[in-house]
Amino acid sequence: MEPVTRIKSKAPVPYELTAIHHDTHDTKTFCFALPDEATLDMLPGDYLYVHATIDGKTVKRPYTPSSMPGATGYFDLTVKRYETGTVSKYLHEREPGELVLMSGPNAGGHWVDGMAKKVGFVAGGTGITPMIAIIRWILAKSLGVELFLVFANKAEADIIFRDEWDEDAREHASFHCYHVLEQPPVGWSQGTGRITEAMLRDHLPPPAPDTVIFLCGPPPMTDALEAALKAIGHSEQAIILP
Repeated sequence: MEPVTRIKSKAPVPYELTAIHHDTHDTKTFCFALPDEATLDMLPGDYLYVHATIDGKTVKRPYTPSSMPGATGYFDLTVKRYETGTVSKYLHEREPGELVLMSGPNAGGHWVDGMAKKVGFVAGGTGITPMIAIIRWILAKSLGVELFLVFANKAEADIIFRDEWDEDAREHASFHCYHVLEQPPVGWSQGTGRITEAMLRDHLPPPAPDTVIFLCGPPPMTDALEAALKAIGHSEQAIILP
C-alpha cells in the first residue's frame, strides 16, 4: 500500500468538482477530487475556506467537509443555498468538471477520540454540517460513545440527510435523534416550534464530566441555546461551537 498523503494548504488551491448530489430542495453535496492516495489533513469538525471572486470582490466562507475524515481520493461539502449567501449561491451554480478554490483544513470545534462518552448535538438547519462528519466518524469506528442529536428545521422537506439519521437510529442503539419542526406535518409526533430548554433537558445527556455538547446554527439560536445549556448545568468547556 502506498503511504497516504495528508493535504493542507494555507493558500487557496483548485479542487475539481466531480459530482453533485441533491439532498433537499435547496441543499446539495458537492464531491471534489483528491489524488488517489491523498486525504485532507483534518479531524472531524475541521473546516475549509471556499474562495471565490464575485462581482469583482474576493470572498471566502468556511465549510466543514461532510465526508469521513481519512477518506482518500475525494471529499464532500454539503451546502444549503441561501438567497443572501454569496458563496453558497456561487457553489450551487457550479457544474462537474469546474475548479473551486479552497484553503485549509483549519481547526474548528472538532471531535478528538476519547474526549467524551456521551455527546449531544444541537443543530439548526445547516448547523448540522459540522456534525455530520463527527457522527459518521464515531459510528463507523464503533467508539462506544452514546450520541444524542436534536435537529431543528422549518419543515420536513428541509431535514438534511433525513434517511441517514433514521437509519442510524434503527441500526445503532447508541444513536438517538429528535427532530423539531417549525411547520410540522399533520400527525407529527416529535418536537414543534423551536428548540426549548425543556427539549434539551429531555433529549440530551445531563451535565457530566464525560459529556460534551456540540452546538451550531444561526447566531440568534446558538446564543439562546448556549444560555439554556448553561442554565441546565453544562459548563462552558463542555459546550463546543464548531
